Amino acid sequence: MKTQVAKKEQVTRDWYLVNVEDRVLGRVATQIANVLRGKNKAMYTPSVDTGDFVIVVNAEKIALTGNKLADKVYYSHSGFPGGIKSITAGKLIDKKPEELIRKAVKGMLPKNKLARHMLSKLKIYTGSEHPHKAQQPKALEI
Repeated sequence: MKTQVAKKEQVTRDWYLVNVEDRVLGRVATQIANVLRGKNKAMYTPSVDTGDFVIVVNAEKIALTGNKLADKVYYSHSGFPGGIKSITAGKLIDKKPEELIRKAVKGMLPKNKLARHMLSKLKIYTGSEHPHKAQQPKALEI
């Protein structure tokens, strides 16, 4: 037997729709990251992007367990002295709920150039409407 290595031309990409209403952020993010990487396919190859597109709707209704809304803090730094900024998960979910999901999924992807391409296949929307109806996405149960 020989091991088959996927090639970029052989990959077929599907579209999946995920409704995250009342779902826990971390559990949803791990499933989304697996689909973006292509780990749910038999032809998975670590060095080739074999993943599918994922559409996330109802991002503002995602759940966090415990006191994470008040205690979980996201930091960013401008690179200049005193340039650190922080925002709690509760404020971030009010201001940009799609950014909360994007940060969680990005942390679960590999830290390389391929991850940026994988993350570009993630489409996040705050309401239940999305402009990707023409792609006929399949519902992904999480």
